[in-house]
Parts: sequence; C-alpha cells; structure tokens
Amino acid sequence: MVASVRAFLSVIMLFGFFVVGLLQLAGAAALAFWLGTMMPAGIAIKLTLPLFIALVGGAGVAMWKAMRAKDEPMPGVTLTANQAPRLWAEVQGLAKAVGARAPDEIRIVGDVNAAVSENAKLMGLIPGRRMLYIGLPLLQALSMSQTRAVLAHEMGHYSGAHTRLGGVAYRGRLAIVGTLGRIGKWNPTGWIFNLYARLYLLVDNAVSRRQELQADAAAVRVAGKQAAVGALTEVSVAAMAYDFYIGRYVAPGAEFGYLPDNVFGRFGALVAARQDELVRLRAEVPAQQKGGVWDTHPPLGVRIAAIQALPESNVGNDPRPATELLPDIEMIGRMLHQMVVQTDGRTVLPWDDFTAATLTARLQAQADSIFRELSRRLGQPNMGLPQVIAALDAGRAGEMGEPFFPNATRREAAARFAEPLTVLLDLAAVRSGRAFWKTSMAANTMLVGPDGGELDLSEIASLAVVRDTLPQALAKLAGMGILIESAAVVEQTATARGADVIAGMANLKVGGQDTDVLVLDNGLIMVGASGDKDHGRERLIQIINSAPVHELARMHRFLPFEEIRAVNVVKTIPLRAELELHNGQKFELRESWTGEELHKKSREMMLDIFKRINDV
Repeated sequence: MVASVRAFLSVIMLFGFFVVGLLQLAGAAALAFWLGTMMPAGIAIKLTLPLFIALVGGAGVAMWKAMRAKDEPMPGVTLTANQAPRLWAEVQGLAKAVGARAPDEIRIVGDVNAAVSENAKLMGLIPGRRMLYIGLPLLQALSMSQTRAVLAHEMGHYSGAHTRLGGVAYRGRLAIVGTLGRIGKWNPTGWIFNLYARLYLLVDNAVSRRQELQADAAAVRVAGKQAAVGALTEVSVAAMAYDFYIGRYVAPGAEFGYLPDNVFGRFGALVAARQDELVRLRAEVPAQQKGGVWDTHPPLGVRIAAIQALPESNVGNDPRPATELLPDIEMIGRMLHQMVVQTDGRTVLPWDDFTAATLTARLQAQADSIFRELSRRLGQPNMGLPQVIAALDAGRAGEMGEPFFPNATRREAAARFAEPLTVLLDLAAVRSGRAFWKTSMAANTMLVGPDGGELDLSEIASLAVVRDTLPQALAKLAGMGILIESAAVVEQTATARGADVIAGMANLKVGGQDTDVLVLDNGLIMVGASGDKDHGRERLIQIINSAPVHELARMHRFLPFEEIRAVNVVKTIPLRAELELHNGQKFELRESWTGEELHKKSREMMLDIFKRINDV
C-alpha cells in the first residue's frame, strides 16, 4: 500500500510537469490570438514565436526523450552464485533478515558506493528484476561487519519498496533537466518550469531522505548500531581515500601517458598503510557534512543521531576484511579495469613499472623546467647537463642561480644553485641506470642506489657549484657510473600537465582577436571566441568541462608563464595589459566592458600573477 501511494504521488508530480507545459502552450496560443486582434497577425506571431519554440522545441522534445529513455545499468563485473558463493549467501541472508526479495544480479562496480535498482513495471506498481551494485574500492576499505550494514541498508530499500519508483524518478528528472537546459533563462516559460522543478525536487528529495533513514534502521536491526555507524563513516572516509589514491598514484601517470594494468589493485594496500590518517578523517567526517533541502541523503550527523536513538541489536563485531567475500579480488579488479577504464592510447604497465615510469617522467618534467630556464639565461638551445657543467666550469653558477632565487645575492644564488642541480643529477642517475625508485603507500618515494640504500646527490651538487671543487664532483659521478650526457631537455616548451584552472575571463581581445582566457597555475589557455558577448561565464565552464586541462592546452593556444618576460598593466578595470615574451614577441590583452569572470576574483588573480612575473 505504501509503495502504491508513493508511486501515485510520483506519477502525479511528473504528470503535473506535463500539465504545466500544456497550460503554458494554451496560454501562449491565447496570447497570440489576443495580439492578433490588436495588431497585424504577422507581428503577433513574431512576438509569441519564442514562447512556442521554447514549449515545443524545449519542453516537448525533453519530455519525449525522457519518456523513451532507458535507465541503463552501471557497468561492472557480474558475479553469479557459483562464482561468489560467500557473497551471494551473505546478500540472500540479509535480504531474508529484512523481509525483502533478494536481488537477481550482483555487479561489482568501480565506485566507492553500493546501490540497488529494480526494473519495476506499470509505473512501479509491479515488482521487477532487481540488481545490487557493490563498489570494489568499498569492499577494499570496509570490514565484514560494516559491509553487512551497507548491504542490509540496500536490502532495506527493497523491503521498503523504495526502488519501485526508480524508473519514474529517473524519467522525471530527465524531463525537468532537459527542459530547463533547452529554454533560455530570459524566456518566461523557463521561469514557470523552473519553479515547478524546484517543487518537484523538494518533494522527491524529501522522500529520498526519509527512505535513507528507513534503510539505516534496517541495517541496525541486522548488523547492529556499531556496524551501521561505522559503515556510514567509513563510506565517506573511503571515498576521500580513493580520491587521494587516484589523484596521488594514478592520475599523474595518466597525464604522462601511462596507466596501471589494474587501477584498483593498490587501493587496499593504501588503506592498510595509512590507518593513522584514516583515524583522523573518521573523527572529522561527521562535522564536515552539512545538509540542505536539495540533498537526497540526510547529513551524516543526522543519520548517526537517528541510528543511536534506535534500540540496540545483539550482533557481534566481525573485523575481517570484506574482500573475503570475493573469490579472487585481483582477477575481479583486472576484469573491472578492462570494462570501465578508458586507456585512450596510453601505455598500460604492471603497477611497479607504471610507478617507475610515472616518477621518471615527473623527474624529467621537473628537470625540463630547469633546463628551459637555464637555456633562456645562457642563450643556449637544447640544454643538457653537459652544457650546465660547462657553464659551472666557466664560473657562471651565480648567473644560473639568479632566476631560481631572485632575492638572493649572486654569491648566495651560486651556492643555492646546488638545489636545482641536484634534480638534474638525479635525472642523470636514473637515466644511467644507477638509481631506482623505492615506493611505499605509507611513506614518501625515494631514489635508491644499486645497493638499495637512499641515493643523495646533494653533496656532489654542492661541490659542483664551486669552480675549484667541480673536478672532484665529476670524479665522484664517474665513479658511481652516472653519465652526465644522459640528462638533457626533452620538452622544449612547457605544457599544462598537472596544472589546475584557478580563474578565467571571457570576452577579451588578445592580439586583436576575440578570446576567452582560462588562467592556470602555470599559464594561460586562450580559446578563440565567436564574438558573442553573452553567456561568457557559461562558455568558460563549458570549456573547462569539455576536456582535461592538459588536453585543452594542446587543443588551444597555451602560454606558459615562464615564457613571459614582463607585463605592463596599463589599466586594471577593464583590464588592459601588454605582455612581452622572452623571444621578443609582444601582444596586448584587453578586457571589454562586457567581460565576464569565472569567479569574482579572476581579474584580481590575473593581476597578482602579472605582478609576480614582474617581480622575478
């Protein structure tokens, strides 16, 4: 009965969206007829045509697509009862405990989450095929008790008939989002649809939050309060840990053109190695989450308080890792990797080789930046370590150190040049096969020598920056088998690899051309604009979302800050600046009065960057 009432309400809300569209269409027709009695019919049609276009071309098309759309299942590895008997036995037992029909299919997916769906019939009134999705990273982070709480929560959605409305809610949201996306913000029809959309989402999200609390209660009955609270906290902690894992260990390699052969393969090791950090996160997570009327889930603190208010269940704690539910986590991870990870032409390597290739590429990129700066300083193209050694032998250490330490005296800069020189020597050691990477999920990466001990070339670098002791430094390098010829610049021009968008300005003239500019932390991406002065901020957001930053820099003109010698700021509002590059090229950057910013501090950030360039 409860499911039928909820289905009825959801259908009524979705039907109401159609009614709003039809009423507006009738109103537009009435307006056109009335205007036709007051003025020539052609003028009346022209005045009301935008309304009809928005209603038919916007709302009508969006609603039609929503009704025909299929809620596709998430990609993942399907495990049968024969393949994963322990997992299936656990899920079926939990389903029985909460009074629900068990799922018909279980899929292991790549998200740090668990979810259920049901392909119900007749607008949710007739039960359908059920699917349970379990994130592989989640199983790598949770204990057995916590996993039981998570799975019992999902089975609670089944016993509460919450999944019956999945198809209706999916199509309703598609219709609303599609309509609003097709109607301009200045069209009056969009204002009415937007108000109804807010009402629809308020009702839908409020129901969703109540359902989450009901499912939490089911988890407590089966797994106990301790496991339920621990699971809620751990899911949030695992999500943050996984983001860190991808950002720290996977994404840098992907930007250099490498991928591991099992992207999920080392997450469990990271969780085990960084327990001290995870303990701190567990204490902070509940306070970090704030709730709102637009959220589909209650904030974590509210959910925990609701759980603590429930009667306790006499369920013991099972601290075993949840991965024991899977027959072969390595095999499943590789299968999932093949299904959900797009290689896009990248080289796929075993984890150890992937890590070494990534770290070497990162070291090369760091060295390239140093080589490019020295090339500009010394006026020599195609810089390498032999040219640096030759300049040191000529007594130019202070001159080479100045761009890296602009506030130091020349003598101080000469001594401190040992720091960037150490990077170049490290690269030479790696390229000579005399240094290797030692990695750990719990500690920082280090270079080690052939004996396995840490390799520290800073003392040799300190000898090399002094002309009298340079021969001694070279002798030490030769004795270690480090060839200075093996270290040279690879990328003659800086890239946007590893950069982040920090600001943006639309409707600028760059060299006389209409341009939208993204401000990175290491340069400017300049995207040719059509001259349209409207929707500048929206264009910037669309550009950012269209591709990764380093790809955008390859697709459009990229100007690294290191190539700018000086900036003459003629005017701050609207911004007008003259940029002079190290190669002698000059061009003007001019903001129009119709310019728009990505955020309110975009102009301020760009001016600050220009000031820092001039201060170097």
